[in-house]
Amino acid sequence: MAGQRDKKENRLEADWIRELAGILEETGLTEIEVENDAVRLRVARQASQVQTTLAAAPAAAPAAASPAPSAPSAPSPATDHPGAVKSPMVGTAYLSPSPGAAPFVAEGAGVTEGQTIMIVEAMKTMNPITAPKSGTVSKILVRDAQPVEFDEPLLIIE
Repeated sequence: MAGQRDKKENRLEADWIRELAGILEETGLTEIEVENDAVRLRVARQASQVQTTLAAAPAAAPAAASPAPSAPSAPSPATDHPGAVKSPMVGTAYLSPSPGAAPFVAEGAGVTEGQTIMIVEAMKTMNPITAPKSGTVSKILVRDAQPVEFDEPLLIIE
């Protein structure tokens, strides 16, 4: 009887470890420590993976920072445009469903309300951006795989 109980407890702990490892992956954390009754569990990722991730992030920041100084004059009319579709979150804009696939929309193309017009990836989650109204895409304001900010205009639908 005690042997079966130990196997069950080990299986529950293994499930718990898998769940915590998934949380580490989803959130980008490097370490989680939890305690439940007599069990104390710490799950950590290797520092080398974190260093690689941190090294990649600053490389993208200068690219986003350099267009910003030249952008103040151009985005201002787009921001105020009544047909501007703005990003609902900070993330990376993708114009097609997968690399090499045809884009969701093109300039001059007609769209219908609710149609997916692009994707914004945030925290490894692909979030579809849909057309708020039917019309014609007059201007696409972002390029594929471009970092975008909250409320940044993505495209204009006339």
